[in-house]
Amino acid sequence: MALNLLRAGRELFVWNRSPDGSNALREAGAEVTATVPELFAKTHVVICMLANEDALDSVLGRGTGAFEAMVKDRTIVSMGSNPPDYSQQLAADIQMAGGAYVEAPVSGSRKPAEAGELVCLLSGNPDDVEAVRPYLVPMCKEIINCGRIGNASLLKLAVNHYLCTMLAGLAEAVHFAERNGLDLRLFEEAIAVGPMSSDLARIKISKLVNHDFSIQAAMVDAYNSTSLVADVARAKAIASPLLDQTRQLYGESLSLGNDRLDMISVIDAIRARTKVLRGAMQAT
Repeated sequence: MALNLLRAGRELFVWNRSPDGSNALREAGAEVTATVPELFAKTHVVICMLANEDALDSVLGRGTGAFEAMVKDRTIVSMGSNPPDYSQQLAADIQMAGGAYVEAPVSGSRKPAEAGELVCLLSGNPDDVEAVRPYLVPMCKEIINCGRIGNASLLKLAVNHYLCTMLAGLAEAVHFAERNGLDLRLFEEAIAVGPMSSDLARIKISKLVNHDFSIQAAMVDAYNSTSLVADVARAKAIASPLLDQTRQLYGESLSLGNDRLDMISVIDAIRARTKVLRGAMQAT
């Protein structure tokens, strides 16, 4: 994402919690700052792409004396996935400190990020949203205005709800095909020419056929996404039976050591269930 900003000619200051993660950006022309306060001192628009709300609070120094000094007169753009109520409270705290906050979670994994083809879901004060839009264009193929703070996070959760359950269903279908002795490349071909065809399906089926679980979207992130959706569903008394079962499968895949594999490695959890089922049938 940052490389796409550089390619678009943006002057860029960067900081990464893992210092080695900035090497490619330094080589591409970004100025790497040693600390977060140094970065804030050099710019007025700060884009954060962090794993969760704890990481974002830590980087912003929220709850410490450093927070107000850093965010005052600056626009903070959060492109990670956070709970809607957290996002609303963070926006209120930043505004109280004299800054502005734009909620901008994105949909898409590694390949769309590299290609500048993410889908950005954008919420915030209309003037703030329009001010940051030019910074988002080099990273995204589409930008969808979602209205007030919290709506972008909710829409991201709805998208992830569909994505996570769909990919678990795809993995289960591949497992069904393989256990019945079908040629998985025929399954791949049938999906590619049928109504279920999509760029995502093509990529993930290929990974399943080739036993390639290298990360595009990590299993641990998929599990966390389903947990966020489940939390909101429970809080609002919304039934989510498919999501709940999907979350359980992702959790079982994590227990198999797949946290840093692609989320499509959920097929391992399904295979493990089949092994247990077959063992039970043989025992009787």
